Amino acid sequence: MEETQEKALSHEASKPAPANAITPFSDLDPDIQLALHLASEKKAVDLRVLDLREIASFAEFFVIATGANQRQVQAICDEINEQVKKQIGSRPVRIEGYSGAEWVLLDYGDFIVHIFNSDARDFYDLERLWRDARRVELPTSL
Repeated sequence: MEETQEKALSHEASKPAPANAITPFSDLDPDIQLALHLASEKKAVDLRVLDLREIASFAEFFVIATGANQRQVQAICDEINEQVKKQIGSRPVRIEGYSGAEWVLLDYGDFIVHIFNSDARDFYDLERLWRDARRVELPTSL
């Protein structure tokens, strides 16, 4: 029992991924890939995906996107919500921030889509807060 506790408390057991670690796009589930393509089609900019599997238990991936204004943020959210439901049959567990549209969160359980306006994205800076997460290499077509 002491040996198990000792391993669980050791620094090595909770070592985060190196900042330069890359997860291939092909490792993403089809619903995450679809959400990325849909955001791109709605002209979202600065698309990023963070792989949280080694450092968090509440979600596996963050999808982060930026819209130019409130209408575009809501349009990106609407498109992802409707098409993921239609094509994959998956619905978000919850949607937060839609009416204000500064930061809209679509929680699909395994992954969370964050759609920001540019000011909110700069202010909250999720990439810095989750800097220990692996980055996902996105295709240039997005």
